[in-house]
Amino acid sequence: MFYTAAFSVITFELITMVASLMMRFARPSFLLPVVAFALSIVAFGQSKPRARDLGVPFDGTPGPLNAITDVAGVEVGHTTLISGEGKLKVGEGPVRTGVTAVLPRGKASTDAVFGAWFTLNGNGEMTGTTWLEDSGFLDGPVMITNTHSVGIVRDAVIAWKVKHGAPDMEGYWWSLPVVAETWDGWLNDINGFHVKSEDAFHALDSAHSGAAEEGNVGGGTGMICNEFKGGIGSASRVLDAKSGGYTVGVLVQCNYGRRDQLRIAGVPVGKEIPEHRAYQSSDDMGSIIIVIATDAPLIPTQLKRVARRASLGLGRDGSYSGDGSGDIFVAFSTANPGAASPTGIHDLKMLPNDSLDPIFLATVQATEEAVINAMVAADTMTGIDGHTAIALPHDRLREVLKKYNRLAQ
Repeated sequence: MFYTAAFSVITFELITMVASLMMRFARPSFLLPVVAFALSIVAFGQSKPRARDLGVPFDGTPGPLNAITDVAGVEVGHTTLISGEGKLKVGEGPVRTGVTAVLPRGKASTDAVFGAWFTLNGNGEMTGTTWLEDSGFLDGPVMITNTHSVGIVRDAVIAWKVKHGAPDMEGYWWSLPVVAETWDGWLNDINGFHVKSEDAFHALDSAHSGAAEEGNVGGGTGMICNEFKGGIGSASRVLDAKSGGYTVGVLVQCNYGRRDQLRIAGVPVGKEIPEHRAYQSSDDMGSIIIVIATDAPLIPTQLKRVARRASLGLGRDGSYSGDGSGDIFVAFSTANPGAASPTGIHDLKMLPNDSLDPIFLATVQATEEAVINAMVAADTMTGIDGHTAIALPHDRLREVLKKYNRLAQ
């Protein structure tokens, strides 16, 4: 089984370790060519273009990474499971699935964040939302996987939190993890239950800051978006100084939509590239999970409003949130550390409601771009019974944008 998380991060960490040892023990004449080779590996791992690299025009100012990890403290990890080919044999494969973890304050923190959730269409699942709604706190990671692996991932998160509990805790005695799903059963042996507890542990333990992997990774491995290959995508926006300079980051696991509805930068790309459709269905099948992070000081009622705005980003990309789609969003703020402390009176910071418009707009813009980044990063994949989801062809996308005078220079 092919098992990976963050190739570029693993590569970087390996190179850093080797370089450190060589600096201590190697001769300078030997060091230079090896470091050059190492840097070429990093460049190779980061060479895949994103939507902006192809000339897709987007509004707003992205952060340095144009990813959810532009929000300080946020870490993202993946476990990707790929094995087998040919005819479906339940329990054996082919396997095209995985797990994605988003940790609001990183894996070293046990400090909860203010959070909220919203369901645009409820044909899906996100556990832990009843208490999230009532308490206003997101206590732990947000996990995303396939529909039939929600239970095992939920239980694994509890075990992971017990293992990583604060030193003053006598075990982690109570937890309601937030675990969401989209359906990958067109490419993956979804009833084979291939996601295991150790896969959730690996996604959590390998979570990192910095560039976020996209496309056929983690929970997005077997996903389809607008009848192209879908998966994981991310984007961010930075507000201007007069609006506070805050950052809004979005991560999506996109598995929704009809080809003929797809719009990119306002252009009917789906109608212009109608061939090789996955599913061949007139229904809006699938789902999308959207995670919104910000460092703006927002309280849960305000975060609920932010979560709703992801709907408008989806609308820009052509989604109408069909009956068969589970479109579920969660938002959190990394501001107000210590607000979940069980003792004392807490002095909190919050923006006034009439200052939220720039954050609303940033959420819409980052959601719109995160979906397209997922599709641009995804690679063509063949899964069970020879089912194939083609990647969004980059050259055709540029041609269509140029035809409509929307190709950015």
